[in-house]
Amino acid sequence: QVQLVESGGGLVQAGGSLRLSCAASGGTFSRYTMGWFRQAPGKEREFVARISWSGGTTNYADSVKGRFTISRDNAKNTVYLQMNNLKPEDTGIYYCASGIVAGPKWGYDYWGQGTQVTVSS
Repeated sequence: QVQLVESGGGLVQAGGSLRLSCAASGGTFSRYTMGWFRQAPGKEREFVARISWSGGTTNYADSVKGRFTISRDNAKNTVYLQMNNLKPEDTGIYYCASGIVAGPKWGYDYWGQGTQVTVSS
């Protein structure tokens, strides 16, 4: 059983930056593909970014390309999401997820509890 705990959310003005972290425990972190998703009020959860087990492959939603960067540190069992030039439409609860075999939008078996990101205009 893998446990995922997100942190780093908060309130930021438009144009600002935040760095989210997701600490994993209970499994072999380096085996897992990791993803970030978000859910805005009244909307469905959507894919944000994905990183392969080695970190060699990353994928991003079109809406965040060039602004967000996903990375991982397998020695620390942690995945990060650096978010720059934040926009009000980036507001939502951000979740990390893991899966042994996972594409950008499928295959995730474990989910964190989420961290709130609010971007004011």
